[in-house]
Amino acid sequence: MSQITIEPLIFEDTSDVNFGATVHNATIEDLTDADFDVIRDALFTHQVLVFKNKSGVSPRAQYEITRRFDPAAFSYGHGKTIDAKRSILHPDLKTIPHQPQVQVIGNGFVPDYEGLKDIRLKHPHHKTFHATVVPAEDDLDFTRFYRWHIDAALYGLAPPVVTTLLAVQVPGGRRQICRYDDGSGDELDVPLGTTAFVSGYQMYDLLSEADKEFARSTKVEYAPHPYIWISNAKSRSDGLGLVSQGKEIPLSDLPPIEEDKIQVLPLCWRNPVTGKLALQVHPSPVRKLHLGDGTVIDDLDKVREIVHRLQRPGISPRMVYAHDWEEGDFVLFHNRGVLHSVVGAFAEDEVRLFRQCNVAASHFPEGL
Repeated sequence: MSQITIEPLIFEDTSDVNFGATVHNATIEDLTDADFDVIRDALFTHQVLVFKNKSGVSPRAQYEITRRFDPAAFSYGHGKTIDAKRSILHPDLKTIPHQPQVQVIGNGFVPDYEGLKDIRLKHPHHKTFHATVVPAEDDLDFTRFYRWHIDAALYGLAPPVVTTLLAVQVPGGRRQICRYDDGSGDELDVPLGTTAFVSGYQMYDLLSEADKEFARSTKVEYAPHPYIWISNAKSRSDGLGLVSQGKEIPLSDLPPIEEDKIQVLPLCWRNPVTGKLALQVHPSPVRKLHLGDGTVIDDLDKVREIVHRLQRPGISPRMVYAHDWEEGDFVLFHNRGVLHSVVGAFAEDEVRLFRQCNVAASHFPEGL
């Protein structure tokens, strides 16, 4: 019998977040089948699981618990796409040599870590990706959601079931105000360098009945080589999708396109345990919408406006869980049930060191 206990996260009255839990008495390095069964059920129920004081977890153990949710899966969730110099993902990730499914991310100079020598990490900053930016004089006090997303290649490889993150080194102290800057006046007080999560299930539940019917019957087509396709495009100020400025790379200038790798996925993904539907769309690389009646919307500006209208209520401040990282935090999240975003602006000498792991799934998500 497992000794693990699951404690749902408690939020202030100003929050409507209804997901997340802390896992107690779990030994990730040597996980029994009984323990894993408890964790698996908890993940699909709570979507984000926090394990405290897990600094000793090895890269191999991190990979093994990640893969255990889909034992037929083996390769890193983006495959070799991060090697493409034009991909927007390329600068943000370093691969651990002895465990290539595990990436190192963060900020600042790290002289030696897990076989990596003299690496310089760069925390993604919204000024490199957003169409508008927080003024430089406000940059350390104010920030934005960098990019709301699902961890997924969205071309060829199936979206990972889970992602794991381990906080190895965390700069402490400061907090920032995350601004939406979209005319709503919305803003959120966040810990420095938080990872922000929102629930795809709550995002779906917030829709009108008409929009729920639309979402259930519609599929989204993602661009081929999506992270190269959008490499020159810019984001909305809330980090939820792109503005249409005609900056996408022409399909003729992309690497060779294999038509059978282009992904057309449901807008709503069904939870394998609860059966609930999550509005689960990566808004940045969307290209077309396939409606239930056979109509295809291929006007990119219109596609983006529809997706943003459906998703925006789900990222309002009351819906966001901004995790306050401490060293040793090991967070496992349901990549098919939540969206997440990097947040924050670090000074150059603030060192942040994290390990990330996800593996491309052996199967695609199911809709209805």
